[in-house]
Amino acid sequence: MGGVEGQDGSSVSDEEWDRFLQESVKGVAGAPVEPSARARGVERRLKEGAGQAEGWRTYSPARPRRRTGWYVTGLVAAVALLGVGLFPQQVFGLFDGDDGGQSEVPLAAESQRPGEAPGAEPAQRPTRDEPFRGSPAARWADGESGITVPAAEATGWMDAAQVEKALKQSRRFLVDAGLDRGVLRGERPTKAIALLNPHQSDVQDYLRTALSSKTPTPTTDPLLLFSRFRPRQAQLVGDVVKTRGRLSYREGERGALEVTADVTFVYPVAPTGDRGRDTDIVRTIVRREVVMSWDDPDKVITEPGTMSLVSYTLDLTNGGCSDPTGYFTPPFDTADKQHADSEHRLDPYDRSKPVDGDDAQAGGKKCVTATRS
Repeated sequence: MGGVEGQDGSSVSDEEWDRFLQESVKGVAGAPVEPSARARGVERRLKEGAGQAEGWRTYSPARPRRRTGWYVTGLVAAVALLGVGLFPQQVFGLFDGDDGGQSEVPLAAESQRPGEAPGAEPAQRPTRDEPFRGSPAARWADGESGITVPAAEATGWMDAAQVEKALKQSRRFLVDAGLDRGVLRGERPTKAIALLNPHQSDVQDYLRTALSSKTPTPTTDPLLLFSRFRPRQAQLVGDVVKTRGRLSYREGERGALEVTADVTFVYPVAPTGDRGRDTDIVRTIVRREVVMSWDDPDKVITEPGTMSLVSYTLDLTNGGCSDPTGYFTPPFDTADKQHADSEHRLDPYDRSKPVDGDDAQAGGKKCVTATRS
């Protein structure tokens, strides 16, 4: 009798095999069912790899992409912008690198007294093409644009519009006295004088004496208010004078608008007629503090568009240490010797401290040497 071999190797009789086929066709309960092709595929994947097979109708959503990197980048950018807004000078200084502590990006306008002096610069001498090389002034503004004017608010006897006009005229006085090319060559400061109250007798006496005497005294030296070089001795290098400073204001005596100017001027100069040697270039640096009073005409005798001087003083370096002559006298040939012999030294770029000069009415001028120029 023939038979069929089972899965375990045993023999199955013909009768049993026929019965099995008949029961399978009739669907007898318990009869084995041949797995479908999909089921066989699932079983094969289970055997080939670990894990549970995914159902053919199931859905597994993709994991959300984490954006932590974008959040961190945004936070860093926000902190950087805040730092630039609050401490522009210190932040820009971090990126100065090997360019001598300088940057092509100018400093933000000065709105209040800085907390510290500018950082140290490498020892680089000025040149004709770069007269401010090796100096913090390389990043300062040019001329009038370096003098910050605050927003105007009604103060004392003036409304906001009048305060704004007075502030502009106050800056104009500094420009006419310290930047006008004619005045720098020793010419009479006519435009600056026109802004001064002609009825302020002590100032008018000073002006008459200072601008006419060939032998001024410490109290009648025109340099107390005006920047002047003797044309036959010194000439400006280039067309730019660097400035940095600001105006502030408050209510003064008898309801006047009192404006205080604190401005540093940097003048690169060379001997007159010397157009070749960079080694002769000297930077004369003057920091001026001028207090101006725009008086109520109902309380003080004045003229429209003019102001009275309350005080005027300066710190001067590289401008001469001899007796007053009415002109700056840059030490072209004696700069090193002057630096070695001077007992008083000053960082002319340090605007974190008050002006240390003598009051104009007190007289006397001490000679100081710049620790850097």
